[in-house]
Amino acid sequence: MSFDSLGLNPDILRAVAEQGYVEPTPIQQQAIPAVLQGRDLMASAQTGTGKTAG
Repeated sequence: MSFDSLGLNPDILRAVAEQGYVEPTPIQQQAIPAVLQGRDLMASAQTGTGKTAG
């Protein structure tokens, strides 16, 4: 899966690529679509899995 397939805004996709991210982590794959649908989200994942990439 790629970030392109998650339905992100082109500006966000560009920023993600500029930061060197190539593919989303499992937590990102599950969380991003839910957030884009406006759903509330409570998630848990191990440290280093991309929850607060920046």
